[in-house]
Amino acid sequence: MNTSLRLRLVVIILTPLLVIAGIIASLAVYDAQLRANARFDRSLLSAVLAISRDVALSGGDALSPETNALLQDTSGGPVYYHVYAPDGVFVTGYATPPVAKTPLDEVESGQTYFDSLYKGDAVRVLRFTDAVQIDGLSGTFTFTVWQETALRSTIVRDLSRRIFGVIATLVLAVALVVWFGVRLGLRPLLDLEAAIARRSPDDLTAIRRSVPIEARGIVSTLNRLFGQVSSTIEAKDVFISNAAHQLRNPIAGVVAMSDAVRSAKTLEDMRERSEELAVASQRAGDLANKLLALERASSQGNTGSFTPVPLATLLQEVCRRSTATCATRGVTLNLSVPDHPLTVNADATMLSEAVTNLIENALIHAGPDLSHIDVSLADKTAFAVIHVQDDGCGIPPQFVEKVRERFGQVRPSAGSGLGLAIADAVARHHNGALDITPMPKGLRITLRIRHAD
Repeated sequence: MNTSLRLRLVVIILTPLLVIAGIIASLAVYDAQLRANARFDRSLLSAVLAISRDVALSGGDALSPETNALLQDTSGGPVYYHVYAPDGVFVTGYATPPVAKTPLDEVESGQTYFDSLYKGDAVRVLRFTDAVQIDGLSGTFTFTVWQETALRSTIVRDLSRRIFGVIATLVLAVALVVWFGVRLGLRPLLDLEAAIARRSPDDLTAIRRSVPIEARGIVSTLNRLFGQVSSTIEAKDVFISNAAHQLRNPIAGVVAMSDAVRSAKTLEDMRERSEELAVASQRAGDLANKLLALERASSQGNTGSFTPVPLATLLQEVCRRSTATCATRGVTLNLSVPDHPLTVNADATMLSEAVTNLIENALIHAGPDLSHIDVSLADKTAFAVIHVQDDGCGIPPQFVEKVRERFGQVRPSAGSGLGLAIADAVARHHNGALDITPMPKGLRITLRIRHAD
């Protein structure tokens, strides 16, 4: 989302505030209208009571000056009135009173408010009934008073405008406070951004600045990312350095052999040196391939190629490919797998490369007394365990960690010193482990891979 964070925070804060303000304003206007109606209705009631009293005292002839003043000076404007006797005879007031839009329930004595029209204008009407005796005539007289609602509507409208104005002013003030408050609150993040921008591309050290609690998770994630990138770059540098160092001699040998082939004086001499060139080229190619395999196995997070791999089938294929090589050395290669299928989530190519390297490691480093290599598969809790054990010369316990390293060898040999390093990287890449155990005779290497659930 491209929206400004400050704008998003302001919108998130102000939206519920505006909703609440709208509800409060509506309730306030509704309450003001109820109060205004109640106030004006009370003035109509006061007027009708005064008219009822004067009619009883004067026999319906006239209203007192006080009552006339009351009818003219009410807060809602002039009040009009009409009085008729129990038999429907007009007594006093205006000749034609407003009528209700719907029939009203007549009561013996009481009051009824309703809205109506009088000469085309909206009016508020109070019909009041009371038992009165005038000139010997007694019964229930009906008094009707009404008042135009325009003035009271204007008063309510003005009051509503003031309410909305006050609330709008408060909301605007809060919006300004939130806008500038959020700006001040985000200043540490802006300072952090500026500090990161000032860094050079080579500076991947952890961020040590003091930041708000809410930003500490981001900074911690960045620091972890910086650490991972730094470790990856360092590993790449080490790989390039090792590759350049280890490939220098084989490549130089290939170049020398090429010169020797070119300068050979006889055909037989050329053939002999060509065979040596082919062997040297193959060794250089094998070393380059192992370096690339080690780099691929050491890459972290590359789990997209993991698929369910049946280990028994994989080991059978690896041993099938290695049997001929073992036979030329007079070594027996044995494979033992459980009867039930055992599957792991893995990169089949990398796992096959690791097991192949363990077998080749035994062939190259186990010495002339090597007679057999045993490959077995076992199912342990949460792990599938692959054992590769030989009966060769083995290694002293103090050299276990050394042979696990890149190019680490106990004694000089034709190997590259990368086989165990590749297997160890493959195990770690699969969240497993590689164990190297010296035996009374020979060496046992255990590759543990977490099996599929």
